[in-house]
Amino acid sequence: MPSAPEGETARKRSGAHRATGRLGWLRAAVLGANDGIVSTASLIVGVAAAGTSHGSVMLAGTSALVAGAMSMAAGEYVSVHSQADSEKAELDRECEEIRGDRPAELRELAGIYRERGLEASLATEVARQLMAKDALGALARDELGITRQMRARPVQAAVASAASYSIGAALPLVAAVLSPMAELISMVGAASLVFLAALGMLSAWVGEAPLMPGTLRVTFWGAIAMAVTAGVGTLFGAPPG
Repeated sequence: MPSAPEGETARKRSGAHRATGRLGWLRAAVLGANDGIVSTASLIVGVAAAGTSHGSVMLAGTSALVAGAMSMAAGEYVSVHSQADSEKAELDRECEEIRGDRPAELRELAGIYRERGLEASLATEVARQLMAKDALGALARDELGITRQMRARPVQAAVASAASYSIGAALPLVAAVLSPMAELISMVGAASLVFLAALGMLSAWVGEAPLMPGTLRVTFWGAIAMAVTAGVGTLFGAPPG
């Protein structure tokens, strides 16, 4: 049974792993929501600038939400599944190497610990004990950099990506629903910039970065995207002559 200090250290280490995982997912969710806001708001503003009806704007915004969410989910699933396949292949190779030459793998693991600062005898003893308990787990973590907490999960990644994008895309869409057509561009644009600023602050806070630069950067590029699509909508939606 671990002593009180050892138990406290283990709890802190476990908490740090969980916090790292949560921060990674939160950061991905913020980025997905940001994409949803910018893409959908830009399309709504562009279509509205072309002089179309309110119904056409809503159809375009809804289509952007659905298509964007599906695209994000598919892209994330394929990407993360490829990562999972690579991880599995590496783990399979490591299993074969352990079965084929366990002493060589022990020396390799001990060498890793020596490079990290342990004395040769201690590094060998640590490697020996860890491999006796879970050889593949020790080598996966310290040689390959693969841990159970950080393993690729394609379905989870796809669902999270689609959900965060949909939530972000729904914000300018709701603003468009509540706006009269004459004021739709300005109201959607203003609301979307507020949403982007809030997300920028959240993203900076999650990453423990200064709040103002991240907020301004996200808001600035969102404004540029909406301005460009508004210009394109005006250009191609203008009646001939």
